[in-house]
Amino acid sequence: MREGTDLVAEQAGRFGAIDPLLPVITDPPEGETLVATLPDGGRVTGVLRVTFTDPAAPEALWSALEVWELTPIVGERGTEGMDAVLRACRARLDAERPGEDSACLVSWPSRDAEGTRALLDHGLVPLWALGVRTAEPPEAPGSPDVRVREAGPGDVETILRLERAEVEYSAQAGNLRARTGWEHRRRESLREQLAGDSSGWLAELDGEPVGVVEGGMVTVEEGTWLGTVLPAGRWGYVHSAAVLPAIRGRGVGRALLAAAHARLATDDARGTYLYYNPLNPLASVFWHRQGYRPLWTVWEVRPASMLR
Repeated sequence: MREGTDLVAEQAGRFGAIDPLLPVITDPPEGETLVATLPDGGRVTGVLRVTFTDPAAPEALWSALEVWELTPIVGERGTEGMDAVLRACRARLDAERPGEDSACLVSWPSRDAEGTRALLDHGLVPLWALGVRTAEPPEAPGSPDVRVREAGPGDVETILRLERAEVEYSAQAGNLRARTGWEHRRRESLREQLAGDSSGWLAELDGEPVGVVEGGMVTVEEGTWLGTVLPAGRWGYVHSAAVLPAIRGRGVGRALLAAAHARLATDDARGTYLYYNPLNPLASVFWHRQGYRPLWTVWEVRPASMLR
């Protein structure tokens, strides 16, 4: 049996060949180790971790309350390695019997088609992608009729109204869940953000707010969670973009992102990143046109017991 560290090194090399922007991972995450044997006698592993989310927490808007997160460590074994680890995970979940408000998820490099094949075969769906933007896309200015301004503490209710429309739409094409009380929790977090150093921009047409986007800067360091998905350095991030349904297609989103990117494009920034839903027919087109491309895809099945 090859040592787990050998598999980690092999996988790091394979990831680097697939996508040079993927960070080099030298240590597996902490958690329960699953071991799977391949037909030729070789072995691959995976790390399984379970976390529980408070229904009142902000992340409960998009997360199941019981999450079984699998990190496959398959070295160079591609589809067969991923298949074997997912079968081992399936057996483990059978023993635990996760609840209805649960999910099994796997984060995997978006460009790895071999892994994709096994993930699809086991019933997982690509519900989130971490997209990165490291260069300016071809110019696509927004509408000249759109006025973009910075959001302030007095805009909390306006932003909440815009985000409500986005949540209602996105819940139909993804895993957002408008749990009871989410608006109250979001209102409180917005008040804190806009009173602090968080940045937000509102788009107006004829003086009426019709879109919003939030963003900021973060330093990614090796050894941190972000350091496992992004190269170290300064990165801008985009969060919570929303445009009223009746206004979509009129350049509001492009105008908002132009303002956000101009602010986030500092001299030391490596680029900007965000999470979007590949199954959302609006998001999957819009973000690619803004210069983003998927780096990691988050595959999920709900409830976790539905993993094949």
